[in-house]
Amino acid sequence: MSHPVRRALVSLAGLVLAVPLLAGATGPVASADEAPARADDLRRVVYVGNNWDGTADVLLPGSFRRVGRIDIVPDREERMAEIQLNPYRLAYFLAIRELIGEGNDQLVDDMYSSNDGRLLIVSRPSFADVVAIELATGEIVWRFAVDGVRSDHMALSPDGETVVVSASTGNVVHALDVETGEEVGRFPSGGSPHESVYLDDGETILHASIGLVYTPFDNAVLDPTKGERVLQLVDADTFEVQRRYDLRAALDEAGLEDVSTAVRPLTHTPDDDTFIFQLSFFHGFVVMDRASGEITAVKELPDLVPTTPRELYLLDSAHHGISMDPTGKHICVAGTMSDYATVVDYPSMERSKLLKGGLKPYWVTQSWNGKHCYISWSGSDTVSKISYRTAKIVKTTDVGYHPQRVRNGFIERSALAGLSR
Repeated sequence: MSHPVRRALVSLAGLVLAVPLLAGATGPVASADEAPARADDLRRVVYVGNNWDGTADVLLPGSFRRVGRIDIVPDREERMAEIQLNPYRLAYFLAIRELIGEGNDQLVDDMYSSNDGRLLIVSRPSFADVVAIELATGEIVWRFAVDGVRSDHMALSPDGETVVVSASTGNVVHALDVETGEEVGRFPSGGSPHESVYLDDGETILHASIGLVYTPFDNAVLDPTKGERVLQLVDADTFEVQRRYDLRAALDEAGLEDVSTAVRPLTHTPDDDTFIFQLSFFHGFVVMDRASGEITAVKELPDLVPTTPRELYLLDSAHHGISMDPTGKHICVAGTMSDYATVVDYPSMERSKLLKGGLKPYWVTQSWNGKHCYISWSGSDTVSKISYRTAKIVKTTDVGYHPQRVRNGFIERSALAGLSR
C-alpha cells in the first residue's frame, strides 16, 4: 500500500475515532474520552501493568479513575513449583529477580486486550511465558512458554489477530494467535529482543534488540561486550527480516560515536517514514529517515543526574518512554533517570518545561483519541495523563507496585462490573 493511501486512511480513522459511537448505548451518555468502543457491550479502558505485584489496574480514559484490578498470576503456586523443580530455571529465575527486577520478581511486563474485550494477553518475564486471561472469570485460557527463560515486550497487530512477544534470552520474537495462543510464526533478533511496533497498516514490524543491559560493563569503551543489537524491518505475514539498519554507522556519521546502538522505546511519524527512538545512556532521542537509514536530527534533553555513574542507570535507561501524537506535532518523553516528563514540539524540537510528576517514569502511551499521553511513574506507583497541547499533567492516579507498561484496550461492561477494586 502506498504512503499517500496510508495517510488518507490514517486521517479517515482519526475522524471516525473522534465521533462517539453512542447508538444503542445504555446508561448516561459518556464524555468523548469515555465513549464506548462500539454500540454493544464494550467499554474503552486503560490497562496499567504493575510488574512487581503481578496485577493490572483498569482505568477509565476520561476520568482516569481506577475501576478495577486483575490478578495476573492466578497460577503463581503452580509456576513456582515448576521452577523450583528445575535447577536451570530456578537459577535464572533468581538471576532475573536480582539483575533485572531489583530484588523483585517480574510478573507483568506487557499486556494487550483482545479487540472483543474478552481476553487480556500478558507477558510474564519471571515465568518466561505469555498468558491469556479471561476478563470475565480471571482464569487463564491459554499459556505459551517462550524460548529461553524470560519474556518481554509485545505488540498487537492492528487487526487484533496476532500478538508478537520478545523472548529475551531466546534471541527470537514469537508471533501468537490471540484466540488460541498457538505460534503462527517467529523471526530472529539480536541479543535481548525488546521493542516491536507495527507499521504500514500492519504489514511491517519495526523491531529492536537491546543487548545485555543487565551487565555492569557500562563504560562506553566496553560497549562491544553488550552483544548484538539490531534495528530491523520484518514482513508481518511471512516474518522474514526485510532489512537491518547499520545503526553504528548512522550514529557515527551523526557525530554520536560514543552513543550506544541499543534502541530503547521508539515511535514514528504518522506516515511511517520517520523513526524516533531513545538509546541506552542517552538523555534525549534521535530521528532516523526510514528510507536512507540516516540520522536526520538529534535532540538532547536535560541530564539532571550528571554525577550518577552509568552502572547505576536503570537497565541502561537514561530515558525509557516516548510517543508521538497522531498529528505528528508533539512527542511525549519520559526522562527516566532524571525523574521528569516533557513534551517536545516536532519538527522544531522545542521542549516544554520539565514535568516533575513522580519518580522513575518508565513508559509512555498515547490516549486512544490522541489528545493525551499516559506516563507510568514506576518509582511512585502512579500514572499520569498529560495533555499534548498544553504540555501539562491533567490527572495522576495511584496504581499498584511498580507500574510499567500502559496500554489502551477494551473490556466487556459486564466483566468490568465484576472486577475487584
